[in-house]
Amino acid sequence: MVSDRKASEEAKVAAAENGTMSGPLVGTTRPSETKGSPVRRKSDLAHLVLRLLCMATSVTALSFMLTAREASTVSIYGFQLPVYSKWSYSRSFEYLVGVSAAVAAHSLLQLLISGSRLLRKSPVIPSRNHAWLIFAGDQVFAYALMSAGSAASGVTNLNRTGIRHTALPNFCKPLQSFCDHVAISIAFTFFSCILLATSAVQDVIWLSKN
Repeated sequence: MVSDRKASEEAKVAAAENGTMSGPLVGTTRPSETKGSPVRRKSDLAHLVLRLLCMATSVTALSFMLTAREASTVSIYGFQLPVYSKWSYSRSFEYLVGVSAAVAAHSLLQLLISGSRLLRKSPVIPSRNHAWLIFAGDQVFAYALMSAGSAASGVTNLNRTGIRHTALPNFCKPLQSFCDHVAISIAFTFFSCILLATSAVQDVIWLSKN
């Protein structure tokens, strides 16, 4: 009896050391939840890359819009009139600049936080509250980018087509550089929106697994 009890205790100790023991007092850890698991590291790296790309596209959209300005002449009823276009003359373009700057700041902040956690080998998303906060921020900024890009697109389309039944011409012919800068800025704005939406989906996946 004594030998059987000793053998049973030795078997329990060996099972505990190998991590195969189960029961109400024994916790189990999923391989994907361990501190240095490859799955978690890949997820954290993907989160970091998304933040970097979002910041880059937002800064690009902001840069092209801030440099959108040009002077030229346009013909109306045979008269050559000087025209000068600048992004600050349109409220829609100003809105796009403000939103792009806010998204760039948001992405930079999240990039710094995520990068520091990754260097310390800590989880990029440490808790559900943090995940919900990031998710809410990504959603708000994604919708803001969508509205800013749509508003700026309407103004740009008007500049390219003119106004029907009036003498107002296609302003993008004499102001080609200005319109090109605006178009590129709008394209990168929508690209930033897609990246933020992707980040929000990643947050939802994290919340569903934790």
